[in-house]
Amino acid sequence: MFRFRHTIAILSLTPALLAAACGRGAAPAPGVWAAVNDQPISREDTEKYYRTRLTGQAGPPSQDEALSLTLSVLDELINNEILIQRARQMGLEATDGEVEDKFTESKSPYTEDEFQRQLKDGGMTVDDLRQNIRRQVSIQKLLNREVLAKISITDQDVSDFYTQNRAQFNVSETQYRIAQIVVTPRKDPQVRNRKNDDAATDVEARRKSAALLQQLRDGADFSALAMDYSEDPVSAASGGDLGFIPESALTQTDASLRRTVAGMTPGQVSDTLRLADGYRIFRLVAKEVPGQRELASPQVQQSIRDTLRSRKEQLMRAAYLLSARDQTRVVNYLARQVLESAGKLPEIKVLPPPAAAPAAPQAAPPQP
Repeated sequence: MFRFRHTIAILSLTPALLAAACGRGAAPAPGVWAAVNDQPISREDTEKYYRTRLTGQAGPPSQDEALSLTLSVLDELINNEILIQRARQMGLEATDGEVEDKFTESKSPYTEDEFQRQLKDGGMTVDDLRQNIRRQVSIQKLLNREVLAKISITDQDVSDFYTQNRAQFNVSETQYRIAQIVVTPRKDPQVRNRKNDDAATDVEARRKSAALLQQLRDGADFSALAMDYSEDPVSAASGGDLGFIPESALTQTDASLRRTVAGMTPGQVSDTLRLADGYRIFRLVAKEVPGQRELASPQVQQSIRDTLRSRKEQLMRAAYLLSARDQTRVVNYLARQVLESAGKLPEIKVLPPPAAAPAAPQAAPPQP
């Protein structure tokens, strides 16, 4: 999947802020659904990102669901326009060189034909992608300076967290951290690997899994291969990483899988296993034995720091956006129309979900 699929919206809040954005004023120009400091946000852009939210849904949403989702997407676009304007004012807008570097990085896993096909499937052009990259990089530079640079986690913070959550670091049973590459003998519209590679028959699946195993034996990176070729729609994006699995949970799986994992050492890659749902190759990333993990452990320290930093970052990003929005002139014309029509806007069509297609380099706002 292109890493910019979900990058236009670095930070989003719920539509609870809409009430503050529905101030009265002059009627908008045709096709304008919101304005941020008089900068319009169009219906066309909102509907483009709205459609990306429908991918994978079984059927079209109801009218009320469609309106609610549209308002949520529009609110996220408003938040991003606020941040973009701030980045521009502070001289933090992405340079042409930064944009090209990210563009090349996003394109590199694909052949030219694959790249163009994914752009088309996502309803985007090369210019659209470059513009979205510029916005994402600009917002990230702003947040790096205004939010991330101000986060500090002290040794006392770490110690306090450990004291309050000591039981969390007591491993009660052996745990295995496993990564996998999955190859199935059937097409699946939910497959989202970087090469859009999906075996359609058992013969294809067997050949594909054998070729991948040989690449691993030759020294290929397991995580990269999983992202490129694994057909598991959940774990492929994270390099096949399944996290830590307790031994008790492992005992409920296929017997050959249990024996394979239990007999591996950290870093080892398994042979190809034929399971009920297809072929799998496993890598044992780490093995945790039972016992209390002490504060002095570097792994415990890093885990706590990562947790505290993530919490602080979410809090400060939310506070920064609320503060920025409070200082910005925002008008949400669509929200006003929804209120005035009591939730009935016949001119807004309920769009059907897009046809199943490989992940495209879109920049739809992510779910909160």
